[in-house]
Amino acid sequence: MVPGDSTRQVDCTRVQNLKPVSIKDIARRANVSHSTVSRALQNSPLVNRETADKIRRLARELDYRASAVARSLATSKTRSAGVVVTSIADPFAAGVVGGIEDAANQHGYSIVLANSHADPEREMAVVRSLEERRVDGVVVTASRVGAMYVPLLARMRVPIVLLNNQHPSEFAHSVMIANLEASRDATRHLIQLGHRRIAYLGDRYGHQSDTERFGGYRQALDEADVPFQPELVVHGDGKPEGGMQAMERLLALAVPPTAVFCYNDMTALGALRRIRASGLRVPGDISLVGFDDLYIAEYTDPPLTTVRQPLGQMGRLAMEALIRLLEGSPAGQSIRVPGELVIRESTAAPKDA
Repeated sequence: MVPGDSTRQVDCTRVQNLKPVSIKDIARRANVSHSTVSRALQNSPLVNRETADKIRRLARELDYRASAVARSLATSKTRSAGVVVTSIADPFAAGVVGGIEDAANQHGYSIVLANSHADPEREMAVVRSLEERRVDGVVVTASRVGAMYVPLLARMRVPIVLLNNQHPSEFAHSVMIANLEASRDATRHLIQLGHRRIAYLGDRYGHQSDTERFGGYRQALDEADVPFQPELVVHGDGKPEGGMQAMERLLALAVPPTAVFCYNDMTALGALRRIRASGLRVPGDISLVGFDDLYIAEYTDPPLTTVRQPLGQMGRLAMEALIRLLEGSPAGQSIRVPGELVIRESTAAPKDA
């Protein structure tokens, strides 16, 4: 024997033993057809329990791993879903993507994440590119072009679920916070504290969520017979910088508000900074309410009263709706999730009450 031949023989055997186990291997050991093994591994009721248990036991013993590539070729499904977010740096996106991923993992799906950068044209291009990558479906968060998805669905081969759609739409499958009711509760809280000069600091881009939150603000004023004062409605850009600029306009009024309800927490952060820079106190001089309950809200000084959006739950609901669509079940036209008012230390009775 040539020196080293035995070593090479052992190495070859080791390589052969590393060959992945296939459905054919399991079928041969179980003495059943390939299709029976496939059905048993997918928990099909067409395989009797005793045979299915035997096949699954063999699969475990042989360390069988399903090939995602082979499965996609056989079923035309990749068991992957595209998720479009405005930015991975957005705290809202981080919250909902966590919920989407939890539901996806539970049902055996993988996630492909893409950024739209809040650009409507880019959003549409990203959705089309995800379809070309053969994802089974798409979840779009904070969509800027929601109304355009209705005609697009007729041409696309994958279902789409919108999460927190930002433009008015009759889109068939969406998940949103119950903006109007949550905003009404936030404004009622300020009224119950004794405030009558309450400002609304909104978002100037005309999002559906802004329209609904302003609507809840107006409803609460009307219910309490508090006169609506147009000069107390200003708009930022949904970011701290815009919140600072809008708050500056409110502070320049001859009679500034005693309380401000903000479109979101990021706006409230800017408003809080501008109020304090002017030498005023929150809530001693002006009470402040946000919307979202981002993780930073409880760490501001003072901790921010805000409306909590159940971001993880909304993400899970969106992914579960998408999975129902993929399975041929109705997903529900529009899912509305209630918000929760979280009262912290940024609101108090007006000082002249």
